[in-house]
Amino acid sequence: MANLNKVFLMGNLTRDPEVSYTPKGTAVAKLGLAVNRRWTAENGEQKEEVTFVDVEAWGRQAETIGQYMSKGKPIFIEGRLKLDSWEDKETHQKRSKMKVVLEGFQFLGAPGGKTEFKDTPPGDEGAPRGRPANRRPAPSQDAPPADDAPASDDNIPF
Repeated sequence: MANLNKVFLMGNLTRDPEVSYTPKGTAVAKLGLAVNRRWTAENGEQKEEVTFVDVEAWGRQAETIGQYMSKGKPIFIEGRLKLDSWEDKETHQKRSKMKVVLEGFQFLGAPGGKTEFKDTPPGDEGAPRGRPANRRPAPSQDAPPADDAPASDDNIPF
């Protein structure tokens, strides 16, 4: 049976990224992302729902996000879901939390924080510029291992 664990999210940071380093020197960034959903109810009323997602970035991507991103800025994230489980030290109850482990990202909006979208080709004055990061970071000894090896195009059944 085939498996797929891929997440694409676009939203705004809920707080400044928290960058720390493992004992071996690998950067780890923890981010909070707010993703909004807007729709019109049957009665014509405009509704909005916000989903808050915890994101973890590793290596150079963590450092780049920590350097250039701050609360409120928009970002596009590609990653995978990961479930962390532990036992609460005080209550001895089992706890768990779902998060996204970042595998790639792109800054959104214009430099300087102004989001200005125009119908001009990229590179023209005033066009938004994002800085895409490497989509496949080099494996790090400190980074958690991927659940599955990436499938090659030869293994895709269609």
